[in-house]
Order: sequence, then structure tokens, then C-alpha cells
Amino acid sequence: MPQLFKIGGYWVFFWSDEGMPIEPVHVHVSEGRPQPNSTKIWITSAGKCLKCHNKSQIPDKVLNNIMRMIELRADFIIQQWQQRFGGIFFYC
Repeated sequence: MPQLFKIGGYWVFFWSDEGMPIEPVHVHVSEGRPQPNSTKIWITSAGKCLKCHNKSQIPDKVLNNIMRMIELRADFIIQQWQQRFGGIFFYC
């Protein structure tokens, strides 16, 4: 799975297989190595974050900070998504 960047002890990454049809642009976040129960964050067409779920139970204050960092890197994430999966489609 492509690891995009690290924020403290949290990895921000894509899963290698996002299924067919490809889901909207999103990242997963987990503490330490990527886990199947990672938190899922949608990236909107405006470069903002929407929490899909927080299965890895990241504390709200920490998750809010991580989401702000993801928003600052939204253009990079979208570019990496397009290179990896070949197309762009947004949740909203």
C-alpha cells in the first residue's frame, strides 16, 4: 500500500486495491503500520476533509489536527491518487 506521508506516529496512505469501481478520493490513517481498521477520510473537490469513519479510534483532537494537515496536502494527495488509480472522482 502506498504510504503518502507520516504525521507524528500516524501514517496517511492508500490501499493498493480500492475495488471496482474505484471509490472517491480518500486516504486511510492509522497509528503505526497500516491496519485494515484504519480511519477513512474523504477528500472533497475543494480539497477539504470529511471523516467517513474513525475505526482506528484516533482521539478527536488528534484527528482534527491530522485532517488539517491532510487538507494542506490535498493537491499532492489528489495527484498521487490519479497516478495510482488513473482517475479522479470525489465524494462531494
